[in-house]
Formats: sequence, C-alpha cells, structure tokens
Amino acid sequence: MKKQLFLLLAIVVGWQAFNYSGQVTLGPGVMVHEVPKQTALGSSASFNLDEYVVTELAKFEIKAKVLARKNYRFGREADLSPVDLALGWRNMSDESVLEKIDISQSGRFYRWYVDSFPIPRREIEVHSANMHLIPSNELVADTISKVRKGDIVEISGSLVSVVSNKDGWRWKSSLTRNDTGSGACELIWVEDIYIATM
Repeated sequence: MKKQLFLLLAIVVGWQAFNYSGQVTLGPGVMVHEVPKQTALGSSASFNLDEYVVTELAKFEIKAKVLARKNYRFGREADLSPVDLALGWRNMSDESVLEKIDISQSGRFYRWYVDSFPIPRREIEVHSANMHLIPSNELVADTISKVRKGDIVEISGSLVSVVSNKDGWRWKSSLTRNDTGSGACELIWVEDIYIATM
C-alpha cells in the first residue's frame, strides 16, 4: 500500500512539474482587454546597479498574455535582463487569433509570421511587444522564472534606460507601443509581477 501511495504521489508531482514547465492553454476569446498604462514622471530618478546607471523614464503597468518567452545567458544584456517576454493584449490575447500566427524570439527580438492575417497587421504590431525584464529583487526574479507561454501576467515598474559606467554602453526602452523594429522593445525595471493563471 505504501509503495502504491508513493508511486501515485510521484506521478502527481511529476505531472505538476511537467505541466508547470509547459504551455498554458486558456481557450478562445480575448483574455486581456486593457492596454498597457504608461505614466510620465515629474522628474527622472537614477540609481546604480552594479556597473550601470539605471534611469527611470516613465512608470509602466501591463496586463498581458505571454506569447513567448526567451532566456538569455550571455552578454551584458543578459546580466541585466535574463528573460524576454513577448506579450499580447486585446486581440493578441485571443488564442483563436494566436493559433494563426507563428511567433518566435531570438537576438532580443520578437518575430511573427502569418500565411494570412487573422486580424489587421497593425493590430498585431500595436497590441503586442517584446519586453526585456530587469528584476528589481530576487523575489521578482524567481516569479519571472516561473512564467510560461500562455500565462496571463501583470507587471508593474518603470521603463528605463541603462548606461555603463565603464564604457558608456547604452540600452534604452521604447516609450510607445506603436513602433516596430530595432529599438521598439520595452526595457522594464520590474518592481512587481503577478502570474494570474497560477
């Protein structure tokens, strides 16, 4: 009897671990109706983070569906932001739309491809974005590590720019959701993240 209980427990734990690391499926329908909220700062605040100076450009809040996630290990960008999330809202949080869009990430970019557009091209462009996440503490970093494709997440913090004290290297967030291409990603100092689908 003990062996059977142990085996059952092992199966349950194994299934949970496998399911947790996999993709979340929520079904058709818009899951996030809100658009990201960006608030101007009265004055920008800067602080040191290791060899970098981080400057807040705007307060930022977003609720969105995770379209893809990509971990990075190498380079100074990875030292600051080890995870990128491609996020979608409004029609880009609807799985009946997303199943018709091929989404990938590499080189700190988010890319999409369609055979035919399930929604207008501009909706795809302005209702989704690749976001570089800089965790503000270990708890935030731990939560980010648990985010899966398909999750609904709520993130709050600041859009920032980063400058290296050593050689002047710079990395700056986009300040609009309407841009595309190089420089269009958001660089977020993440103060809080909540996984709504956990």
